[in-house]
Amino acid sequence: MSSIPTLSGLTRRTLAGAAVGALGAAGVVAAADEAAAEQPFRAVARRGRLPRPNILVILADDLGWADLSSYGAPHIKTPHLDRLARDGVRFTQGYSAGAVCSPTRFALYTGRHPGRTPGGLQEPIGAPSPTNGIPPEHPTLGSLLGDAGYATAMVGKWHGGFLPWFSPLKSGWDSFYGNYSGGIDYFSKLYAKDGYDLWDDEEQVEDPRYYTDILTEKAVEVVRRNARLQQPWLFNLNFTTPHWPWEGRGDKAVSDELTRRVQAGEQRVLFHEDGGSLETYVEMVEDLDRSVGRVLDELRRTGQDKDTVVLFQSDNGGERFSYSWPLTGAKAGLTEGGIRVPMIVSWPGHLGQRQVDDTPVYTTDWTATFLELAGATPDPTYPLDGTSLVPHLFQGRAVPERDLFWRTRSARALRRGNLKYSRIGGVDRLHDLAADPREQADLARRRPADLAALRAAWEAVDATLLPYPA
Repeated sequence: MSSIPTLSGLTRRTLAGAAVGALGAAGVVAAADEAAAEQPFRAVARRGRLPRPNILVILADDLGWADLSSYGAPHIKTPHLDRLARDGVRFTQGYSAGAVCSPTRFALYTGRHPGRTPGGLQEPIGAPSPTNGIPPEHPTLGSLLGDAGYATAMVGKWHGGFLPWFSPLKSGWDSFYGNYSGGIDYFSKLYAKDGYDLWDDEEQVEDPRYYTDILTEKAVEVVRRNARLQQPWLFNLNFTTPHWPWEGRGDKAVSDELTRRVQAGEQRVLFHEDGGSLETYVEMVEDLDRSVGRVLDELRRTGQDKDTVVLFQSDNGGERFSYSWPLTGAKAGLTEGGIRVPMIVSWPGHLGQRQVDDTPVYTTDWTATFLELAGATPDPTYPLDGTSLVPHLFQGRAVPERDLFWRTRSARALRRGNLKYSRIGGVDRLHDLAADPREQADLARRRPADLAALRAAWEAVDATLLPYPA
C-alpha cells in the first residue's frame, strides 16, 4: 500500500505530478512535500475510557471531492481546511448517503437510509409539504444527544422540511438560525417568488448581508456561548457555500438581477444556469475556507478545541464548476463524483495528526459514531443503518465488512469491498474501484456472479425501504 494513499493505486504525489501545468514546478514540490508528511491512519495508543466530547459537524454544500488543496485541487487554496486535515484524519473514500442535499441530511440526522421516511424520498425537498420532512417524533442526532445531556444548536441550512410542520426545534435542537430550503440567494434570501428564507428559530429575520458572512458570525457566537456551558454540546454548522447561485461577496448586482427575475415569477432562476464562472466558484470555496477558519480559531481561542470532535464534509458531490479528478460524475448522480466527498475529522490528543484513511466511510456511520461517543442510546424502534467508527478510530480495529447503499429515483448503487454495482441509465454495471476509480472498465460480463450477488444485496435493502411515489 502507498504510504500516502488518496485512491487505491493513486497517491497525492501522483496527483500533484498530473497537475504540473496548472501549478508550476514550485507548487508541485510544495504539494509533494505536504503529501510526504501524511501517514496511513493508525489509532493513538490510549488508556482508559474516552471522555464525552463536544461535537462540531460542519457541512459544505455541493463541494466536490477534490475542491480542497489537501485533496489535490490545483487552483483553489484552502489553508484552514488543510490545517484541519493536518491536525487529524483525511478520508479518501468518504461518502455521502445521498447524491443531493436533503437525503444526505436526513441520513445524518436520523442515522438511517433516506428512503426510510417519506421526506427522504424527495430529491431534494423543494417546497413546503406536511409529509416531506423529518417527523418530529422520529429520534434524531439532536434529540438523542439532548436526552444524553448535550446542549444542541444548528446554524445554516436545515433542508429537513418546512414550517409549520418541521424544524430543527421540533427535532431536538435547542436553537436554530438559518434557512429551511435547499438553496437561497446569498443577499435577498429568496428561494422562490414568495419564499423569503432566513429564520431565527421559527421567526423570520431580515439581514441583507452576504449569507456566508452571516452564518460565520452566528457560528462564532454559538462557539462563544458554548464555552460558558457546564455541559457537552452538539453544534451543526451547515453552510450553503458553494451551492448555486454563483455569487461572491462582491456580487450584489448579480443578486439584484436574479432576485428581480425570481419576483417576476421566472422559474429555475436560482439554479443560475445562465451565469457563474470558475473564478466565482474558486472565490466561494476560498471564502468557505476562511469562514471555517474563523470558527476553528474561536474554538481554539476559547480553549474548547481539545474537548471537541470536528467533522467536516460535503453533503454530496460538486456541481458544474467543481473539481473532482480523478472521479467521474457530479451531484445528483451515483458515479463516484456524485457521492464521494471530502471528509476530515479531528480531535486533538485522541486522533493522530497528518493521517490518511482509505476506509470507506458513510454518512450514517458518523451518526452512530457520535451517539456512541456521547453515551447516547439509539431508539430500537428506529434501528440505525450506520456502523460506529469508534472501535476503528480509537482502538485501531478494522471496520467490519458491510455494504454501502445508494438509491435515487432513477439509479442505484452498492459498494462491497472494492466492488461497486450500479444501474445507471437502465444498464447494470460492475467496477473495481481499486483498479478503476474513474469507473470506465465495466466488469459486468467478466464477473457475472459478483454482479448478481451485489444486485441481490441491493434489492434486499431496497425491499425494506419506502417506494417512491408514482
